[in-house]
Amino acid sequence: MKLLRRAWRHGTALGLGGLALGGVALLYLARCAAPPDPALAGPAAPVPVGPACSATFLAVLVARVPRAAERCSVVCSTWLAAWHGGPGDVWARFAMGTSGLGHEERRALEREQAQHGDLLLLPGVRDAYENLTAKVLAMLAWLDEHVAFEFVLKADDDSFARPDAVLAELCARDPARCRRLHWGFFSGRGHVRPGGRWREVAWQLCDCYLPYALGGGYVLSADLVRYLRLSREYLRAWHSEDVSLGAWLVPVDVQQEHDPRFDTEYKSRGCNNQYLVTHKQSLEDMLEKHRTLTHEGGLCKREVQLRLSYVYDWLAPPSQCCQRKEGIP
Repeated sequence: MKLLRRAWRHGTALGLGGLALGGVALLYLARCAAPPDPALAGPAAPVPVGPACSATFLAVLVARVPRAAERCSVVCSTWLAAWHGGPGDVWARFAMGTSGLGHEERRALEREQAQHGDLLLLPGVRDAYENLTAKVLAMLAWLDEHVAFEFVLKADDDSFARPDAVLAELCARDPARCRRLHWGFFSGRGHVRPGGRWREVAWQLCDCYLPYALGGGYVLSADLVRYLRLSREYLRAWHSEDVSLGAWLVPVDVQQEHDPRFDTEYKSRGCNNQYLVTHKQSLEDMLEKHRTLTHEGGLCKREVQLRLSYVYDWLAPPSQCCQRKEGIP
């Protein structure tokens, strides 16, 4: 894997310098791998930069909320534990904002960090659904500043992902196909919501959202993450993080890759052994998928399709881009 990683370097390795977000601890040991070094425990520890930072091929950032330790543990004991590679190939953290938390919530996170050392704490971000765009942008900016990586898989804490399969596919690709890569399940015909949880009252670009990869899980190449960090002061944030990301990247010479193996819509399309990411999973769903994957080599005891999928037609107008058909995972 290390030989593959070196072969894939394409001149866009990220620098390891930069300013730290105050109070964030950079810790290198995930709870599903090994106990943390006590010297690095605690969210108030200084952030090491420079040569101490690790080089990795695939970074995994899982967006979670402060009061979700149980879900975090299940993610770590299932789909993160299913990856059996070595350090330097996959790097994973659970990211959350800590601004506005009460004393007891902060103490609980300090204890969790001291025990496991796998949290990415963002003190300048208030963790709330309506603030998710700022949170994800802060996660990506921090990653660009502090970790040398090639690709990042962003996932939600109710997603079941296959970082081993994502890593293997990225390693097998021609490097030219992975520059400026935005890989996931794209939507292009969504009408702007004037109300409800997904409202976008400030959207003025058109009557539909621009093409975007759904936020339950997607992959970005390091060069796009660098672009987002350097441009962050000029980016307008909309209510939905995935809608915002799509709008930010559409003007760029980006390689948008729609893949039905990302089951990341507002509810899961079912279970298919080809899926790389499955969104909207309960803790029981994750445990069951992990057991099946471990003992039978696939995600599903029985493949089932609850909703039809589609292959994005990039040559069609947005109203016709996403025709659901049989035979697509």
